[in-house]
Amino acid sequence: MSKQICDKCGLPVDLCICKEIAKEQQVVNVTTAKRRFGKIATLITGIDEKEVDLKELSKELKSKCACGGTVKDGCVELQGNHREEVKKVLGVMGYTLEEGE
Repeated sequence: MSKQICDKCGLPVDLCICKEIAKEQQVVNVTTAKRRFGKIATLITGIDEKEVDLKELSKELKSKCACGGTVKDGCVELQGNHREEVKKVLGVMGYTLEEGE
């Protein structure tokens, strides 16, 4: 029985904690911006795309907020003002949110 071992943490793959550590170390910033025609967009920045799959994260956020969105230049953009709900969801997922917001 040969178990696969994670290269980063040295634990077996089924017990690997690399993703949780990557989530905790990143400081996520959630803001809103006004787009064309006065539309509001929620922007999630500060997530390292090498550590976390942004497409999978955006898919999860879009389903939780019931909205559309995309990933552009390492930033997740959601259609509409979902700042408070995104903060709750990211907190539950284990991300560290930027203070002062």
